[in-house]
Amino acid sequence: MSELGRRAFVAGCASAVLASATKPGRAEASSPGLEVHDLELDGNPHIARRARLLLPKHELATGPLRLLVLLHGLGETGNPPLGLRAWSELYGLVSSYGRLCHPPLERTLDKQRYLTDERKAALNASLAERPFVGFACVAPVTPNPHRVGPAPQTLDRYADWIESVLIPAVRARVSIAAAPWGIGLDGCSLGGYVGLEVLLRKPHLFGTFGMVQGAFGAARAEDYAHRLARALDPSGARPLHLESSSEDPYRQANELLSQHLTQLGVPHTLRIPPGPHNQPWLREIGTLEMLLWHDRELLAYP
Repeated sequence: MSELGRRAFVAGCASAVLASATKPGRAEASSPGLEVHDLELDGNPHIARRARLLLPKHELATGPLRLLVLLHGLGETGNPPLGLRAWSELYGLVSSYGRLCHPPLERTLDKQRYLTDERKAALNASLAERPFVGFACVAPVTPNPHRVGPAPQTLDRYADWIESVLIPAVRARVSIAAAPWGIGLDGCSLGGYVGLEVLLRKPHLFGTFGMVQGAFGAARAEDYAHRLARALDPSGARPLHLESSSEDPYRQANELLSQHLTQLGVPHTLRIPPGPHNQPWLREIGTLEMLLWHDRELLAYP
């Protein structure tokens, strides 16, 4: 990425998340259905050494768990304590998990209609037919690759850390199903871009991949589509989930990526609920859609 492109990328991420990232979300880390463990791990402190592990209590005694790795956005980079809280609290992971475990789904916002009547009915019908099973989630601190050093090298090191440190640390605490089909990867905003780069480096590691409002430039969509097609071909197709929103500044990039993937014959899902690029949208519908998609896809494989 050129210096001009890098500046535009960082500025775009910052403008999209700054307003919501500077206000703390509701305290949602404690949950009767989830065990929360903060992990201190080996690693470079400028890249990652910490992660929050959330284990579903109702599934701990039933055998190997599926695992979803979640990467956070730009607003929480450079602040490890905030990075630990990003998914579980600020993005509504715990509350969305609870809503899916105890349907029917209802809106949590009085004025905004990010969860439309039509989509609410469809989601509730789906949950009535097939209840949400759930999985373990681990949300490591996510670096800003452009701040730490040369982005490609930082992404290499972060992908290696996820494979050689993070996932083994989770396996040391709880039984996790074998890779790739036992492990999914997703990321929000900057975390979507980082997750995409991690997937391209470690396609053998993940059975599902998604991005929630993935922050990358539209000019990169075609290249990413071709790189995904090449990376996934040797190890077989992987379910892919692209989630943007009507007012997301990265909507065009995600739509273009979807178009190019379609042209290349790469199966994927694109969903664009109404709403902006902010944390209230994530807590109302963005995280909920992401969790349910991974639940359906991870459980589709033995």
